[in-house]
Amino acid sequence: MRFVIIGAGRVGLRTARVLREEGHEVTLVERDADSVKRAREAGFEVIEGDGSHEDVLESAGVAEADAVGALTSDLNANFAACMVAKHHGCRTVLRIDEDYRENIYQKYADEVDEIVYPERLGAIGAKNALLGGSIQAIADIAQNLQVVLFTITESSPMKGYSISELALPAQSRLLAFGKRDEAMGIPLPDDSLEAGDRVAVLADFEVLEEVRQLLVGDEVAAAMEGE
Repeated sequence: MRFVIIGAGRVGLRTARVLREEGHEVTLVERDADSVKRAREAGFEVIEGDGSHEDVLESAGVAEADAVGALTSDLNANFAACMVAKHHGCRTVLRIDEDYRENIYQKYADEVDEIVYPERLGAIGAKNALLGGSIQAIADIAQNLQVVLFTITESSPMKGYSISELALPAQSRLLAFGKRDEAMGIPLPDDSLEAGDRVAVLADFEVLEEVRQLLVGDEVAAAMEGE
């Protein structure tokens, strides 16, 4: 696939590297001369200019791109770039650095395909490292929704039960299931929950603790306090 990334700073350059490593074609757009130099030294094609301007994005090949990631620290520039990209039929990803009020967030969310919070993603990684073991946050879907991967423990109240017997809270959904050391897949009613098995759940923050207690048990109750 072909991608245009607006911003060759910490977030943009790292994203570009990951895409390139997976075999995709990436063009960066950056207005800071030092950042342009670093990106070019790293072997990237870079268009020097303001990514919020349509002519600059056209020079970067937005018309042929599959998606545009507006990943600068300037929210207004990111939004303008996404609007141009949307006009050209691209998938649009907008970076936001702060948790704005719900009405502001919704204003942007309604206009782009995806919103990313680099700081929140970093916080997810830090939380996983601190908690360790049986719980791993995968992604924030919205301000109140998170996908979490739970590993069934010996103290899980659901150990020995089947998927069909798993009664999750109303504000949560089972997304995937995997036996110990096997790939995750679609959960089947007769799958049994044993220690070491993994369960991916989409849940509202309000019921995450209840889901944790149900799938993991009291073993991590102390670790959950103060989260």
